[in-house]
Amino acid sequence: MRHWFLPGPMEAEPDYLPPGPRAEPPDTSVIDDWAKAEGAHAARLARVAGRLGALDDRLLRGPEGWRHRLALIEAADLSWFAGDRVSSDRLALWVSMRLSGAQDDPNALARVGWAVRRLTGGPGPKVDLAAFLDRRDPENIEDSAERLKDRAGGWLDVMAAAADLHPITQSCMGFHLWSLAGLGQHGDQIEAAVTAARIAASNGSGAIFAPLAMGGAGGLRASGLPLERLVRWLDGMDSAILTAMRYLDDIEVWDVRAKSAMAQLSGRTPVALRKVLTEWPLISAPMAEALTGASRAAVQRNLVRLEDWGLIREMTGQGRFRMWRIDI
Repeated sequence: MRHWFLPGPMEAEPDYLPPGPRAEPPDTSVIDDWAKAEGAHAARLARVAGRLGALDDRLLRGPEGWRHRLALIEAADLSWFAGDRVSSDRLALWVSMRLSGAQDDPNALARVGWAVRRLTGGPGPKVDLAAFLDRRDPENIEDSAERLKDRAGGWLDVMAAAADLHPITQSCMGFHLWSLAGLGQHGDQIEAAVTAARIAASNGSGAIFAPLAMGGAGGLRASGLPLERLVRWLDGMDSAILTAMRYLDDIEVWDVRAKSAMAQLSGRTPVALRKVLTEWPLISAPMAEALTGASRAAVQRNLVRLEDWGLIREMTGQGRFRMWRIDI
């Protein structure tokens, strides 16, 4: 039996539907402009890439804590660039112990905490941008996953079409196309900067990100045509990488000095505390207690001893809520 609403064997139902939308290929003229900018600044790009390679090699050979320290510094500087102004001590307390004060903006702390996580590891933005951003599209909650996927897909298509460009050039292009792709959220630029930092270092194995904000974030403030944007991006990254290398120089010198001075101390607390001091720009006694697993008394005793030896310096000048940093 054949149902009356089904066509017969030889019948064909006409297709009155309009053709579906076709995926538009990326605008190659945009990529061509960035390729021309890359060619015009080839020598400067080679110099910056060489310095990033040196940083990558140094971090590959150095302790894991160096990466963590640079990520904290970069995230704090990015927060000032974006207007959140999260200080290093507030960031340290938030990341290590999830402590915040009444005056702290919880949204700002969440943004900068996300930046620290993405600058210290995890899959890169090209693997799954939506997962990398760890957010939903704010404009349409019900359909947010699909809308964010569409927005991210357009940006990723352009980045994939620019695969022949150097990763540093790609990072600059991606940062400046971010808002045009509809990925900006309330004017926040931290996501775009962290994504760009990861892309620039995607060929490395030691440096998880390329510093952008340590030298003053000049490249992040660039405007104009790709030719102008790229030269400022390269100069800003060059300054940031040199700043990061100086940080590592200072940490390495201090670590040798501290290791020699602390050789006379017994127990595991001095060694663990020295490691924490190289990983964190600022620490408090509760932080050191939580991170080392030592008792409060042991931590306080060693902090006083290190301060007396001139290895660390108390930064707050307060009787309570004190913070220390290595004395370089």
